[in-house]
Amino acid sequence: MSLLTVGTVAFDTVETRFGKAERIIGGACTYISWAASYFTDQINLVSVVGDDFPQAELDAMAERGVNLDGLQIKQGEKSFFWEGKYHDDMNDRDTLVTDLNVLADFDPVLPSSYTDSDYIMLGNLTPQVQARVLDQLTSKPKLIALDTMNFWMDIALDDLLAVIKRIDLLTINDQEARQLSGEYSLLKAAHKIMTMGPKTLVIKKGEHGALLFQGEKIFFVPALPLEDVNDPTGAGDTFAGGMMGYLAGTDDTSFENMKRAIVCGSALASCCVEEFGITNLKKLKFSDIRARVDQFKALVNFDAELAETL
Repeated sequence: MSLLTVGTVAFDTVETRFGKAERIIGGACTYISWAASYFTDQINLVSVVGDDFPQAELDAMAERGVNLDGLQIKQGEKSFFWEGKYHDDMNDRDTLVTDLNVLADFDPVLPSSYTDSDYIMLGNLTPQVQARVLDQLTSKPKLIALDTMNFWMDIALDDLLAVIKRIDLLTINDQEARQLSGEYSLLKAAHKIMTMGPKTLVIKKGEHGALLFQGEKIFFVPALPLEDVNDPTGAGDTFAGGMMGYLAGTDDTSFENMKRAIVCGSALASCCVEEFGITNLKKLKFSDIRARVDQFKALVNFDAELAETL
């Protein structure tokens, strides 16, 4: 099944305690598309870049099955650029530079071949842009997922709530869930958010894993303990791409399959953070992902029978 991905394709400069990588390939849509490509070869990308973006990187995505008909290339303009420096604990970061460039007036235009996409992943952009994408769809998708952040809750809450009403699955982190709901308990926050529109919610907890909520059903996947975390920048988008790619590839939106999907997303995210940028995502083999999923399975598997002496 086809997956429509919307978000940024950009340059990043990232500094962590393990080093600094300058003007590497980044952007939400980049991470989402690369991750999803391991599970489906029908990816329709919608984004915008300047003519400074390397053609070789676009060719590499195309070879992975990413349709670039929806990518706008603005001649004489520069691509979106972000620079950040992570604190030593790798959980927090300081944004040093944000150059919107071509993103400042981005108007997503869906090619006719995209308008009946089966699965939709709206990456972190302004709620108005996300709504504009949904307005162009000509048939009801099987699943619409949306990622957002606290910045849009601060400056465009009404627009964000309006688009959240139109989706099936929302992915946010724990701080954003608390802000959006006004509840500190993540269980209460989840129940409140699901009354806003989405029937399914994923709350990402970074190095502490992710929670999946649907009605009264809950599933938790831990984060895999890693020896090296060099760059966590694209972890959330890689998670979303792996999750949505798996759902599109299997064409199954049941809760049981969503469990498998977020494990796949977590597995890919754990691979991604071990190198800067998309370095690892570009060289993985499916056997690597399967082995990482097996590690997750071993991490949470145990004999549920208690000893009779207890």
